[in-house]
Amino acid sequence: MLDSLITHIHSNKPFLSLEVTPNLGANLSSSLISELKDCTKAHAFVCTDSPLARLKPSSLLSSLKLQNALGKPVICTLSMRDRNSIALSAEILAINELGVRAFLSLTGDPIKLGDCADSKGVFESNSLKLAQIISQLNAGYALSGKPLDSAVQRIYNFSTISSYAQNPKTLESKIQKKITSGCEALFSQPVYSPESAEMLLQNIQRANASTGKSAQGKSAQLILGFFPVMSYKAALFLRDKLPGVFIPDDWVERLQKASQIGKDEEHKVGLDLSLQLFKALQKIHNKIHFMSSNNFALFKQFADI
Repeated sequence: MLDSLITHIHSNKPFLSLEVTPNLGANLSSSLISELKDCTKAHAFVCTDSPLARLKPSSLLSSLKLQNALGKPVICTLSMRDRNSIALSAEILAINELGVRAFLSLTGDPIKLGDCADSKGVFESNSLKLAQIISQLNAGYALSGKPLDSAVQRIYNFSTISSYAQNPKTLESKIQKKITSGCEALFSQPVYSPESAEMLLQNIQRANASTGKSAQGKSAQLILGFFPVMSYKAALFLRDKLPGVFIPDDWVERLQKASQIGKDEEHKVGLDLSLQLFKALQKIHNKIHFMSSNNFALFKQFADI
């Protein structure tokens, strides 16, 4: 199942993944799983790891349950915020035997954004350290260099990139480092213009070429992040609070005017802007990661285009 997904991602076929955040509680709700079963056009699910430093159930155990319940691959998000390299290595090793073998490596959102003000971030290193851990485990060694008693099932690493930077060279350098770390694909932050998508594709292509991978070889793929903006408040958050994302002033202005008319008009304008962008991105690149804050009905509306 997972190995087939990796082959699919590296092919020319369209790919669509869906982000899932576990509900806050002791169990994944049956309603959440039921909704996800209806998202038949998702090739894979990406389970978040307490995004924005807001407490949610373990991404590892939630990924395991989702993968077993849905019968589709789940990419488990892991961040360097909450665990050191010993804990991360131990968890990846243990869950490997149970079939969770794909990870989206993050540095992690800062604690100040979240709802656990008394917590302390670990941040032993950034996401490249997590990529190193995975690479070592695949080679048969712990991060310390000690040989493993038995080989792991192949672990697949994914990483993230910003979709915008004031200094394009900085973004290009980060892309290069992440591709060199051996990731299968890079998930971008939400993209809000065709020009941004084209820029990311060009950067990925240059980075792949510099590593010596031919066009026929297994190069790192780009998966464009997409988040529909359905309100003026959401547009302001993306513009002011989410580093590495650029939302056009025109979107903010149109949503502000619509919000003054009413909620229905605000929703209509946001949906129209987002649908137009989604169609434009599909023409540029056929691999997209859909984020919707668990609004799966919205996902189905876009996936059916």
